[in-house]
Amino acid sequence: MDVEGLSGKATLETVTDMRRWTDALFSFKTTRPKDYRFSAGQYARLGLPSGEGILWRAYSIVSAPHEDYLEYYGVLVPGGAFTAILKDIEPGDTLWTDKQSFGFMTPERFADGDDLWMLATGTGLGPFVSILRDALVWKKFRRLIVVHCVKHAAEFGYQEQLLSMRGEHRSDDAELTIIQCVTREPPTGPLQLTGRITTLLYDGQLEQAAGIPMTVESSRIMLCGNPEMIEETRRILHQRGMRPCRRALPGQFVTENYW
Repeated sequence: MDVEGLSGKATLETVTDMRRWTDALFSFKTTRPKDYRFSAGQYARLGLPSGEGILWRAYSIVSAPHEDYLEYYGVLVPGGAFTAILKDIEPGDTLWTDKQSFGFMTPERFADGDDLWMLATGTGLGPFVSILRDALVWKKFRRLIVVHCVKHAAEFGYQEQLLSMRGEHRSDDAELTIIQCVTREPPTGPLQLTGRITTLLYDGQLEQAAGIPMTVESSRIMLCGNPEMIEETRRILHQRGMRPCRRALPGQFVTENYW
């Protein structure tokens, strides 16, 4: 679709902030379209002009539904046509935002459950930050467990923000536990583990670190990130008697995989 035909489908938004966490990881904020609606956990489709028209890519929304801006978390893809343009973006630049939000990985998908596990690799953390910035999830569950797996500790984006959330809620809100996993470095803290999420699930280290078991009755699980992690974790959960949430059938886990 050319620029002239975009007005009915998308709005042109302005970048207001750019943060580079590492050479490859970044987050940025844009203005929010007046009538844009989304639920915490969903993602947006962003467009940038190129020599062949408008390139579109899906990006997790990190901001909360009540905030007046949109925030995204991304990684530079070697050879990627979209990030080749995005890497040089600065405040004041513009990009297209599809008027519709997308995705079904939201807390509302779960009809019951006491504990919400959010398992992420890399920038898959983004939607979970949005979910935790929304007060609703803190009332819906008893325990919130974020598991973030990266290759190197320097890639733990939003670390300070997540830690600060634990002290920002009332005593009757859910309890937040943050478990960090690194695959290529030794651990540096009591809730930092070495190994992949799937390995830590198999050997029980993940549940030991959280202090609670992952059960059919109490646990509700969200998966976002590397497709291989998602598929292997799905197999593990199936082996434990868990099933994915369907439109007409409650389940124990939901996934988001859009790359």
